[in-house]
Amino acid sequence: MTEMVARNPRYGDVVRSSFARQGLMAHLGAELTQVEPGSVEVRVRSRPELTQQHGFLHAGVTTSVVDSACGCAALSLMPAGSEVVSVEFKINLLAPARGHELVARGRVLRAGRTITVCQGDAYALTDEGEVHCATMTATMFRVEAPEPDGAA
Repeated sequence: MTEMVARNPRYGDVVRSSFARQGLMAHLGAELTQVEPGSVEVRVRSRPELTQQHGFLHAGVTTSVVDSACGCAALSLMPAGSEVVSVEFKINLLAPARGHELVARGRVLRAGRTITVCQGDAYALTDEGEVHCATMTATMFRVEAPEPDGAA
């Protein structure tokens, strides 16, 4: 696998700051637990309010967390002054997300100037180990970061 190189030496701070501004991730209780150039990990603990009618984590939770992992992985390779938005993704739900925690790992497959393609995988953590429950292919689009409040 090709080693990914960050174009912004502050990529870790940028990714953490962007993740911290995601209201949905805060609402879900998701945590960004690893940031490397082209690769991130996001975790969310299972809670009753995040489940569907059978007690598994809802597919919407799984999808949202994997999408954020992919977006953060893409952002880690962008130049300073960048943000990313999802423009397309496909998710395959492989198994019910039953366990005490969901771990999403996003990684960049190919980074371009404006379009980045990512792969994301979600694993339900159980007492017996990890169960691969979803895989995503996502396309992220680079946009200019908005000016801070008060900037001209």
